[in-house]
Amino acid sequence: MAFSASYITVYQLGCPKPINRPRNPPPGPPLSADPAMPAASHKAPSVYLVGAGPGDHRLLTLRGVECLGRADIVLYDYLVNPRLLEHARPGAELVCLGRHGHGRLLSQDEVNARIVRDAQAGKVVVRLKAGDPVIFARAAEEVRAVIDAGLTLEIVPGVTAAMAAGSHAGISLTDRRSASAVALVTGHEDGEKGEPALDYAALASFPGTLVFYMGVTTASTWSEALVAAGKPASTPVAVVRRCSWPDQQTIHATLGTVAQTIAERRLRPPAICIVGEVACWDSTTAWFASRPLSGRRIVVTRPIEQADGLRSSLEELGAEVFVQPAIRIEPPENWSALDATLARLESFDWIVFSSANGVRALLDRLCSGPGDLRRLAGARLAAIGSGTAAALADYRLKADLLPEEFRAEALAEVLIGQSGQRLLLVRASRGREVLAERLSAAGREVEQVVAYCSTDVDEPEPSVVAALEAGRIDFITVTSSAIARSLARLLGPLLARTKLVSISPITSATLRELGYPPAAEATAYTMDGVVDAILAVSGGNP
Repeated sequence: MAFSASYITVYQLGCPKPINRPRNPPPGPPLSADPAMPAASHKAPSVYLVGAGPGDHRLLTLRGVECLGRADIVLYDYLVNPRLLEHARPGAELVCLGRHGHGRLLSQDEVNARIVRDAQAGKVVVRLKAGDPVIFARAAEEVRAVIDAGLTLEIVPGVTAAMAAGSHAGISLTDRRSASAVALVTGHEDGEKGEPALDYAALASFPGTLVFYMGVTTASTWSEALVAAGKPASTPVAVVRRCSWPDQQTIHATLGTVAQTIAERRLRPPAICIVGEVACWDSTTAWFASRPLSGRRIVVTRPIEQADGLRSSLEELGAEVFVQPAIRIEPPENWSALDATLARLESFDWIVFSSANGVRALLDRLCSGPGDLRRLAGARLAAIGSGTAAALADYRLKADLLPEEFRAEALAEVLIGQSGQRLLLVRASRGREVLAERLSAAGREVEQVVAYCSTDVDEPEPSVVAALEAGRIDFITVTSSAIARSLARLLGPLLARTKLVSISPITSATLRELGYPPAAEATAYTMDGVVDAILAVSGGNP
């Protein structure tokens, strides 16, 4: 039975016997000898058609990351996760090709012309396409335009929506008992075709799973056609909307009810419809929706360059994470004081780091000049907490002292019990004076040096403000007193519309002074402790 090119069939067959292949293939003409193929080029491609995957930024391939890193211009679909654009090199031009309801979508002819024009201007062009470029993404038209213009290209596969929808909904698209094949079907055919190309009689008798792309707005058309062609109305259907995004939805229906269900729930694209026995509801396999923070929206307020660790931990647990930096970490206004201190490193018995930022600032400055890490050989190193100790480890240095409780008072108490009279405290431009005061009171010679500046962010992120105003934020993390004060200035009364999670008693006290008591406080004063506090207050297991 012949099937239309409007869908792709993948058969699940038995395991074949091994084939003994010759170590070297028989002689024959190279592929480029085919007159239908373009001549081989030794130049790097000027155009890359890159599959962005279904939504989750972590599903981009390594090759996709490489291509984005070399692009002069990125032409991307509106469905592409904006986080993927972070892989583009600094200075690359980022161009969205339009968005439904937000300006005009460029036509395919306009997209083709833009790709060719930029490549002919000598730019490396990445065309970033949602899903996989060659699955219902009109790649053939873009490929033809590039080749006809005499340009070179590469197609980089992406995770296509059907496969991702099955995986993220916990639905095995193939099953040895009920689905020995998968058909990928378009739910929105080209209107210029005239007669529908889909053979619904063939699809109704298809021996496996049907997956409809772009089938939400046409659900009544294809579902009624399948039933009319003999497929039972009781056939299970799963609609997976915004696959792999934090707000993914999976709605179960049958072939006879799916159109009504979509209409009643007002479901809008993007969505994938999985039709077949494999789509039967089974809560035990719905791993994505069962993660402990699924459906939660959390704001991370650390400096932008330090937000990834906490953001990733929360995303792993299912949360949708917004980043609203409350402070910026910047170099000192001038380096003279730090350089003068670095020139006397050998005179200190202890170098005390009260933050990972201080570690990086001092050691990077040390290594940027004529000095190197060997100049630390005469001093012992103290770190206020595990994060600061980990920053030292990044430079292959081990903290000689780490207090059991990660706060300045505990660090001072432990240092007072150690030998060594002269201590260098590496600090920010602002912060608590507790450490220096207690050490000085104990008779130690204490010198402080500002290794970096901590300044407040001036403007809040509009997306965060809008989400807070709509009551859509569940938690805001607060990981220092400086961040607490900056947030109070940035967001003010909006902080009362959500739950604040504090990293320590000191930060909690600052929040209470500001009039915004925390809903939860970490018992371990670390980023992992903040995550555990969120899990505890949200009903998860820390």
